Amino acid sequence: MKNRTQFVIVGLFLILGLFLLFFQKINTPQISTYQTLYEKFNYLSQNGNSSCSPVFKESISSMPSNARLQGSCCSPMSWHHYREQIEGLEKFKSIAGQNIDKIPDDPYDIEAGLARELMGYYDMKLTSDEQKAYDYAMQNSHEKGPCCCKCWRWYVYGGLAKSLIKNYGFTGKQITQVWNLSDGCGGDEEHNHT
Repeated sequence: MKNRTQFVIVGLFLILGLFLLFFQKINTPQISTYQTLYEKFNYLSQNGNSSCSPVFKESISSMPSNARLQGSCCSPMSWHHYREQIEGLEKFKSIAGQNIDKIPDDPYDIEAGLARELMGYYDMKLTSDEQKAYDYAMQNSHEKGPCCCKCWRWYVYGGLAKSLIKNYGFTGKQITQVWNLSDGCGGDEEHNHT
C-alpha cells in the first residue's frame, strides 16, 4: 500500500511538472515577442531617420541597399497602432497568395534596397482593369492613397501596389488593406477599428 501511495504521488508530481513545462512553452514566446516588439517600437519611435522631404526621397537612391528607412514621417508613433499594424500585416501575409516578400513586415523599418525597387514600379503601366483596382484603393484607403502626402512612402507603396496588382492579381480591396496596415505617418488620431 505504501509503495502504491508513493507511486501515485510521484505520478501526480510528474503530471504537474509536464503541465507546467508545456504551459511555460506556450506562453513564453508571446511574452518574448511582445517584449521584443515593444523594444523595437521604442527604438524606432526615438531614433527614426524618415522624413517627408523631397531631399530624403532623393537620398534613397544613393543609400546602401541594407540601410534602413526607420520611424514615422509626420507624427510620433503610437504603440497601440504600431502593434495592431504589425499583427495585422502578419495576419494578412498568413493568407495563401498574400505572403509576398515585397510587402514590408514593418512599415516603420524598411530596407533602402527594397524601397528603391518598389519606387521603380511606380511608373508601371496598368491595364484598364488593373487601374480600376488601383483606383479603388485610392478611393477607399484611410489616407486616400498610399500615404498622406507625396513623400517617399507614396512612391514606395504606390509602386508596391502596382506590382501586386500586375504580378500577383491583387484586388483593390487587398491593396486597400496593405496601405491601411502600412501607414507610416505615425499618430493615433485617425486610428479606427473597422
